[in-house]
Amino acid sequence: MTWRLLDTGALSAAENMAFDEALLSARDEGHGPDTLRFLEWSQPCVLVGFNQAVSLEVREAYCRERGIAINRRITGGGAILCDGGQLGWELIARKDLPGFPRRPGELYSLLCEGAVRGLRRLGVEATFRPRNDIEVNGRKISGTGGTEKREAFLFQGTLLVDFDVETMVRALRVPAEKLRGREIDSIRERVTWLGRELGRVPDRGELKRAIAAGVGEVLGVGFHVAGPSDREQCRVRELLARFASEEWVYATRRPSLHRLELRAIHRSPGGLIRVSLMADARARRIRQVLITGDFFTYPTRALPDLEAALKDASFAGDDLRENVRRFFVDRSVTVPGCGPEHFCVALEKALGRLALLDRGLTVEEANALHVVVTPWLEHGGELVVLLPYCAKLPACEWRNRDGCARCGLCSVGEAYEIADAAGCRAVSVNDYEELRAVLEQERQAGTAGFVGCCCQAFYAKHADDFEEVGLPGVLIEVDSTTCYDLGLLKEAKAGEFRQQTELKTELLRKVLGLVLGVPRGGEAATCPTRPSEEAA
Repeated sequence: MTWRLLDTGALSAAENMAFDEALLSARDEGHGPDTLRFLEWSQPCVLVGFNQAVSLEVREAYCRERGIAINRRITGGGAILCDGGQLGWELIARKDLPGFPRRPGELYSLLCEGAVRGLRRLGVEATFRPRNDIEVNGRKISGTGGTEKREAFLFQGTLLVDFDVETMVRALRVPAEKLRGREIDSIRERVTWLGRELGRVPDRGELKRAIAAGVGEVLGVGFHVAGPSDREQCRVRELLARFASEEWVYATRRPSLHRLELRAIHRSPGGLIRVSLMADARARRIRQVLITGDFFTYPTRALPDLEAALKDASFAGDDLRENVRRFFVDRSVTVPGCGPEHFCVALEKALGRLALLDRGLTVEEANALHVVVTPWLEHGGELVVLLPYCAKLPACEWRNRDGCARCGLCSVGEAYEIADAAGCRAVSVNDYEELRAVLEQERQAGTAGFVGCCCQAFYAKHADDFEEVGLPGVLIEVDSTTCYDLGLLKEAKAGEFRQQTELKTELLRKVLGLVLGVPRGGEAATCPTRPSEEAA
């Protein structure tokens, strides 16, 4: 069996996306051959996954200033930075090839093995890491993903030949635009690239020959070098305007800017699910919904179709769960690592914000809260206020231990004062293990519940753990960046994380007032005004 070996060279982001669509469509329609394609970029670009929203994933101002193009892949997954330091490789083939698995996870493993063997030919001991990465000694060197169109599939990977971590963290919303040298080094240690592994940057011709040989060995095929057909080139020209348009880059997954938008996140085994929706509380119907995330969907259009199916759909009783379940079954939707129940949880979390609005919170305040165990923490005993160490000054002697000098130089001191005035104990914690121990201790001591502050990334990772402990509580998202946001848990454990976060102290004051039964719009004798207001 012989496949085409197609090298399209360095092209713009829009041109590369047009080629993806044209080649996949040609193979589906039967007038294009099975193909291994190599692609490069003529201009640095950020590519978001098909299911992502640009505004949530990309620092657009930075990209504009640096001449970094922004575009959208036809495949799912997370946002990536592509420049001269990467080599793209793609397989476009019929889905019914003999010996090819039909399940996405099994197919990923097989197709990644070709690149793995190619890297080994260069002397790099690469391995496949489920669900869709290639790594070297535990460090990621290539991310992969795919999509399909009726009878054909496209599977693609981006191989790191060199790596510009500084540009990456500033172009993408990791978030990490204020990282310093130590944090940059930590992120750099999570990935690797051929230049580091080989001590040299391999010639692109040598690299492409190695990958082609590895793919051919795994799939049992040979290659003949050929360019795109006249029909494929014509199709690329036709598609170019579409893939260069703002409608493609932005409008497809543009989040609503309406002030009543309800948002939620849910960490599933297949990736992070983000939900933004508009709901009619009186009619119990979803008016509009946007679902984004770093997961893969088969077919690619599954999410827009699900959003369309949920438009004006009822969320009364079990209607929402039944609608989502039926959609997955009727459309034969596959999301590796996710099932309909995961999307239902994310949607229900967003809809749960409606109950918070009924308590007098604004939409933005409600979107910044995560309620644990119960629909709302009902006060019937002692409460504890839990505060993150990272909101203290990096040089503070209390930074990595419980307590606070209340010097007025950070938001933690104000939070301690708010807790005192509300008749609550405040405890500052350093990491999840310590937090888990505190929660267990408070539950066993009969504490009624907690009001805490943490980052969204921390909650996404430990939501199930909070439920498992079983102590009712309300979590308030913190501002700025945290060790969880930046993936610097090892540094935090060693007391070396030096970023400082900011607590939403006014929202903490308001939540405590609500839990303690303060009348809406009234001031509680136990909840003080800010020092600046007292001075005034």
